[in-house]
Amino acid sequence: MELLRVVKHRSLVSELVYVLLNVGLAVTILLVVWAVESPLPAFILILLSKWRIFAVRPRYWLAHVQANLVDLIVSISLVVLLYSAGSAGGEQGVMLQVAIAVLYVIWLLALKPRSKRSFVVAQAGVALFVGTMALFSAAYEWPSSVVVVAMWLLGYAAARHVLSAYSETSATFLSLAWGFVIAQIGWISYHWAIAYSLPLIEGIRLPQASIIVIALSFAAERVYASYAKHGSVKAADILLPVLLSVSVIAILVLFFNAEHLSVSSV
Repeated sequence: MELLRVVKHRSLVSELVYVLLNVGLAVTILLVVWAVESPLPAFILILLSKWRIFAVRPRYWLAHVQANLVDLIVSISLVVLLYSAGSAGGEQGVMLQVAIAVLYVIWLLALKPRSKRSFVVAQAGVALFVGTMALFSAAYEWPSSVVVVAMWLLGYAAARHVLSAYSETSATFLSLAWGFVIAQIGWISYHWAIAYSLPLIEGIRLPQASIIVIALSFAAERVYASYAKHGSVKAADILLPVLLSVSVIAILVLFFNAEHLSVSSV
C-alpha cells in the first residue's frame, strides 16, 4: 500500500509539473510576442521546447521530426497568429492574443497528448486549418513557390499523422500524394487569394483556402476510413461527408467568390 501511495504521489506531481511547464510555455511565448517585434525569438523558443525530438541518435532525427510535425506546425502557426492579432492594436488586440494563448494551452494539455484515432484525426485537422491560416496571413508578399512548398508540407504532415493511426503500409506514398493535392490548392489560392473578415475580430482573417482544404481533407479521411474498415469504400459511409464537403466548397466558390469580386469591382 505504501508503494502504491508513493507511485500515485509521484504521478500527481509529474502531472502537475507537466501542466505548469506547458502553461508556462504559452505564457512565455505571449510575453515574448508583446516584448519583441520580430517573431524570431518566439520561433526559437518553440524549437527549444521541442528539444526531446533531438535527444536521440542522429539517425532517428528525421523520424522524430516527422512524428512531431503536426505539433510544430500548430505551435509555429499560433505564433504567427499572435503577431497578426497584435496588428489590431488596443485592448481588442491584447484580448485576442490572450485568447490564442489559451487555445494553445488547450492544444498542449487536452488535444495533443491524446492517441485515440478520432483525436489523432482532429490533431491533423487543427494543424492543417491553423497552418493554412497562418501561412496566408503572412505569405502575401512571398514567392508563389514558397507558398506551394509550405502547403505541400502541411498536406503531407496532416496525411501522415492521420495514416499513423491506421496500419497503412503505403503511408509515405499516400502522404506525398495528398501533399501535392494540397499544394495545388495552395497555388490556386495564392493567385486567387480571398479571405473573410471574422465578426468582432480584427487583425486576423479567415482564408478561403483554409476552409477548402479542411472540407476536402474531411471527405478524403472519411473515404479512407471506410476503405480501411471494410476493404472497400461503402457509399453509406461517405455519402453525407462528401456531400457536405462538396456543398461547402461549392457555396464558397460560387457565391462568396462572386460577392467578393463584386465588392472589389466597386
